[in-house]
Amino acid sequence: MTTVWIDSPGHLALRASTPAAPGPGEALVRVAWAGICGSDREILRGTRPASYVTYPVVPGHEWSGTVTAVGPGVDGALVGRAVVGEGFRACRMCGPCWQGDTNLCDGPYDETGFTRAGAWADELVVPAALLHPLPDGTDLRAAAVLEPAACSAAACLRAAPVPGTRIAVVGAGTLGLLALQLLAAGGPDELIAIDPRSGRDELATACGATATISPLQAGAQPWRGRFDAVVETAGAPGSALLATTLARRGATVVLTGLAARDDSPLPPIDLVTNQLTVHTVFGAPSRAWTHAVRAFTSGMLRPDLVISHDLPLRDVDRAFELLDGGGPGVTKILLSP
Repeated sequence: MTTVWIDSPGHLALRASTPAAPGPGEALVRVAWAGICGSDREILRGTRPASYVTYPVVPGHEWSGTVTAVGPGVDGALVGRAVVGEGFRACRMCGPCWQGDTNLCDGPYDETGFTRAGAWADELVVPAALLHPLPDGTDLRAAAVLEPAACSAAACLRAAPVPGTRIAVVGAGTLGLLALQLLAAGGPDELIAIDPRSGRDELATACGATATISPLQAGAQPWRGRFDAVVETAGAPGSALLATTLARRGATVVLTGLAARDDSPLPPIDLVTNQLTVHTVFGAPSRAWTHAVRAFTSGMLRPDLVISHDLPLRDVDRAFELLDGGGPGVTKILLSP
């Protein structure tokens, strides 16, 4: 089979490899589609923290596919099912795992596509316990976006808005657009998307936004201190601070972005005097995956709306070029073996 390897920072190679047989508790999946995101770029550039990647590695933590074989101890009925899968290889025995926070496992960090072979290949072996079976006839192209959708779902569950809420989403990239869809399903009074890129209005509106404004506009009235909940997905310098300034007193703010450098710290005095509840999200626990998958299979979440490009796996260099370009027409990029 064809496999993409990143042997070390800056060294990417396409090689033929032999599929592995699934072991006890494992399933072999024929990959249909796999996503590429900023975390994969960190692996290639060598900017991902050393404890969160193991070289050489086959990337690919966002994917969809079909089970073709199972190992001992796995129900054979899984063969032939369309699936997506969680990435964290949690111990399922520590305190955070027992509390449902599998993304915060006390064990050593271990995740598909970062420390274990990922889906930038024809086939993938994963623990069957991490799979989420999908209905027959599922659009696997759209399903490949369920990993970032699960991360957005984790943020939306933290925001916990009720119908009639005023909500702002800072950032209209993949995570932000998926969050807009999930939040729109809850019946907000206002759902504002904030992004500096021109040309995102139509897509944000299709995902449920009632309006799209720029960060410069957001920093002025009537937007400052207006929102009951703010979900930050941009990961840009100043975006976390902007999120807190948009929140009304007593509001909830959820931060998901990872700014490489941010010289705009959050003033504790403002957080305290405004009594803001600030949550952070790293990855997605199983409950967020369940939320995203159910929203998708019910038709309330349409990940296909955020897909801008799909390329053959052999064109992975082109995929990185598109990702680096980051123009208004580039959202989610998929690779197909």
